[in-house]
Order: sequence, then C-alpha cells, then structure tokens
Amino acid sequence: MTFSRMIKHLSAILAMLSLAWAPAAMAWGEYGHHTTGSVAWANIKPETKAAIRQLLKSEKALGTPKCRVRSIEEASYWPDCIRSLAWRYAYTFPWHYQTEPVCKAYDPKSNCANGNCVTGQIERSRKVLADKNLPDAVRLEAFVFLVHFTGDVHMPLHSGDNFDQGGNAVKANYGDAPVWNLHGLWDGQQAERSISSATPPLVRRYSPEERAALSGGDTADWGRESHELARRVYTRAFGFDPCEGKAPEKITWSNEAIVEFIPDAQRRISQAGLRLADMLDGALATN
Repeated sequence: MTFSRMIKHLSAILAMLSLAWAPAAMAWGEYGHHTTGSVAWANIKPETKAAIRQLLKSEKALGTPKCRVRSIEEASYWPDCIRSLAWRYAYTFPWHYQTEPVCKAYDPKSNCANGNCVTGQIERSRKVLADKNLPDAVRLEAFVFLVHFTGDVHMPLHSGDNFDQGGNAVKANYGDAPVWNLHGLWDGQQAERSISSATPPLVRRYSPEERAALSGGDTADWGRESHELARRVYTRAFGFDPCEGKAPEKITWSNEAIVEFIPDAQRRISQAGLRLADMLDGALATN
C-alpha cells in the first residue's frame, strides 16, 4: 500500500469512528430535524412561506449569532444549538421531551408541570406564533420552538422510557461499533438510514390522500403514538418486553434492527413534517 493510500484508509477509519461516537443531538439535529422542517416547507401554503420569510427578517433580535435562523431548517435546530448557551436558556431544556414509563398507560398530562414539557410547549408556541399583535422577534422564537418540538414529540424516546432518561442511560453498540446510547442511536443511525433510504424521498409535496393518512390528531395523540412505539423499540433492543424482565446495561442494535424499524421512523418524520405544516398554515396563512 502506498503512503497516500494508507493516509486515505486511515482517514476513512477515523471518520467512521467519529460518527460512531458522535453525540446524539448533533446527528438528529443535522438530519432528522432538518428533514422535518423541509417536509413542512414543501407542503405549506405560499402565504405561509411569505409570513415565515417576514419573521426571519427579525433573526438578529434573537441575539444568538452563533445559532442562526435564516430558514426553516436552521429554525428546526436552533433549540438544540442554544444548549451551548445554558446560562440563558437552561429553563427550556425540559421542553424537549415528556417521557413516561412504557410499562404504564400514557397520560398526556403527566410529567408536564406548568406546561414544561414538549406537548405543552407545542401548544404555547402555536398560540404565540398566531398572535399577530406580538412583536415579530417574539413570534420568531415561538416559530423555532414549534418547528423543533413537533419533531421531538414524534421521536419515540422523547415520549417513552424505561426509567432510563429515554434510553440515554442504556449503553449501545451499532453492530460491533460503540455508539452514544440507545437514545442517540435512534437519533442518529436509525434516523439517517431511514431518511436516506426513503423511496420516494420524504421531502416532497404529499398528495391529499397521503396527508389525510399521515396528519391529524393533537399533541396528546402524537405523544401517545411515540410512547407506544417506544415500547416496541425497547422490546427489540432488550430481546424481551421491558415490562417482563430486568433491563440490560448495554444493548446491540443490529443492521437487521435498523431495517426493521425504517418504516416506523420514516412514518414518524413524515407525520411530524405534515402536522407541522398544518399548524403553520393555521397560524400564519391569510384567510
């Protein structure tokens, strides 16, 4: 092997290792959330797009120059980007989830004191965005939270857990490669494979029939759907129903498991984008 080929080979190995150890939020934020935003953008009304472009003009008023909001895709990641500004935004961190044990019946009002959960903040953000009496910068912040949290509530491990912080406390391998944890694996490898393998692509204009089949419901319904899917995720990860045995300290999520759950992940991302499109049209489209 020549020196140049050896360098290329080592570079490829290092790139694979960096992906395997990448924190969960980055993988989901860069692909899963962006895709949700792109699906919504492809399916909203022209007047809704015009209203969003107007709101984006007030981006500088957010005061986050390292976390830009120049498009719906950047908006979808902003609430994760500002985690680096904990001194300003730590109070928003519980808004990303509403986890409840998968072995208990889902309760849409549980774990949401004073609206400090993902479903509560979707409702609040939608109302703020729709209020045209408020300043554009206030409505823009509501917009970015609405886009992001609609994606979050459709990720199963943001609604269901096994007393393990939504899978964050479950160490995981993807095949033989160590990854962050079960939650990060679903945010990363599962989301990426599901989006990149979709045929037709997830980002497209959906037919009225597709929208009727995939959209609808309210935040309680969306959380319940994710909660039910989370139990299936744990069952596949553990090799048994999580309600019938002690959880392992570490799991392996095989390529076969990824393939098995691709339709579920694709459906959740499409649903998130289309439901977001409906909310944005309702809040911003001119009657």
